[in-house]
Amino acid sequence: MNDASVFIELVTEWAWIGWLVLIAVFLVIEMLTLDFTFLMLALGSAVGLLMGFIGLPLWAQLVIAAVAAALFILVLRPPLLKRLHRGEDPTKSNVEALIGLRGTALADVTQVTGQVKVSNGDTWTARTETAVMIPQGAPVLIAAINGATAIVRPAGD
Repeated sequence: MNDASVFIELVTEWAWIGWLVLIAVFLVIEMLTLDFTFLMLALGSAVGLLMGFIGLPLWAQLVIAAVAAALFILVLRPPLLKRLHRGEDPTKSNVEALIGLRGTALADVTQVTGQVKVSNGDTWTARTETAVMIPQGAPVLIAAINGATAIVRPAGD
């Protein structure tokens, strides 16, 4: 036996440890991300581990594990995500809740500066979407929020 075949035999014999390490790493990452992607990769690695216990060569274990992980991601992950998110409150909150609200320009609003009072009572620094200046007292509609600045446009009644 030459050194290469001894090395390959050694790697194949101890591949199960590599699979266990991969499974553990993927599960730890999954606990941090909670996205089900790394859980699917861990399940694919578990399939690779099982293939190793059956006695398949390492290259076959890798191929089958990769195919299994891809299938888990494409087939199992979407319904799990849907089930996870089904009880969420669909009400918009934070910045998303401001988009579409009406307000009044407290000062002239340009592409550079301005200030608006939103219908919820908040006062925001504002800019316009376009080069059209919105005069003080004019009704506005919030189109977007960029940092601490409301991007507004004239409200069409």
